Amino acid sequence: MTGVKRRLQVVSEDASVTQLELFFDLVLVFAFTQVTDLAAHETTAVNVLRAVLVLAVMWWVWIAYAWLGNVVKADEGFARVAMFVAMGGGLIAAEVIPEAFHDMPGGWSGPLVFAIAYLVIRLVHLIMFWMASDEDAQLRGQVTRWATGSITLGTTLLIIAAMNEGTAQILLWIAAIVGDMLWTFFAGNEWRVNSASHFAERHGLIIIVALGESIVSIGVGMAGLPISWPIAVGSILALAVSGLLWWAYFDVAATVVEHAMTHARGARRIQIARNCYTYWHFPMIAGIIALSLGLKKVLNYLGGAQGHTLHDVLHGIPLFALFGGVALYLVALVGFKQYATGQVSWARVVTAVLLIALIPAGSHLPAMAALALLCAVLVGLTCWELVRYAEPREEIRHPAAEH
Repeated sequence: MTGVKRRLQVVSEDASVTQLELFFDLVLVFAFTQVTDLAAHETTAVNVLRAVLVLAVMWWVWIAYAWLGNVVKADEGFARVAMFVAMGGGLIAAEVIPEAFHDMPGGWSGPLVFAIAYLVIRLVHLIMFWMASDEDAQLRGQVTRWATGSITLGTTLLIIAAMNEGTAQILLWIAAIVGDMLWTFFAGNEWRVNSASHFAERHGLIIIVALGESIVSIGVGMAGLPISWPIAVGSILALAVSGLLWWAYFDVAATVVEHAMTHARGARRIQIARNCYTYWHFPMIAGIIALSLGLKKVLNYLGGAQGHTLHDVLHGIPLFALFGGVALYLVALVGFKQYATGQVSWARVVTAVLLIALIPAGSHLPAMAALALLCAVLVGLTCWELVRYAEPREEIRHPAAEH
């Protein structure tokens, strides 16, 4: 075992995301698609809640290895083996997402397989962190405190939930996720963020992965339908919405938060990493996945699938997902930036409130008009920020330009 420990290489301050970590993210690509399909399969409040719970578990899988990859190099030595084992568990978990709550006839118990796959992923992660903290007493203490409650809450309750049905099952899932997240929050600030740039890049890439799912949903929504002007226009509008969400994150916000974490020291750096990235990024991802559900339904309508016509209105959960998903994303972005810098992006808060207020109006508009309205609001927000904050934006994006 000593030889294995020696083969764990510590991540340096100037590290970049490894190719293996990008490969690992392909499991999340599949998982996001499965979550969107789960929500779209039956658009009821209960089923959407199930999709959110599954998304939260898969997010916790990804987060665990994002932190690990910032302590030891993911593609070196035994860490490489651990990443592949975790990928295997993640793939199995993603495959059984449609059965995470309801077991299909034949084969193994889907809910139990999901819970066991999750347990394997968490145990591999714990073993790797335990090995990585062998010569770091502070980190070893943090890992011990965290594992005492987190592993128990996050995995045992899911296994018990697999043996239940209905309301009891959902409540156990909620207890597992909320308990795990709260325990992690209160377990201490003695983790390690060896490379702020790696950590920020890692989370930026998962935003790209989620936005990729929104684009995939455009294609899925029109799959099997003949191309027409409504589909072409709707696809461009949908792509524009996804692109504007990319802009909202990467134009300035991602940079200023990364700078804040880079210059922070001690517990403050850990707090920014945990609160801005681990916690605030989850509602961003959830908002994008909700948008994906809405876009998929809009393209269905525009292509005439299932008897819909161009004049049909989007309503219910798909409409709320379309507007509410973007609103959730913007609010999370505000929290992300505010915690690190103390600055509140009020234009984004106002835009999020406006989007929620527009949902009733959207229920009286054809699906394409509702999508165009959403796009117009985001264009307005982007133009306002470009004009209102032109000078500070230039300083943030091109800090060396004035020298």
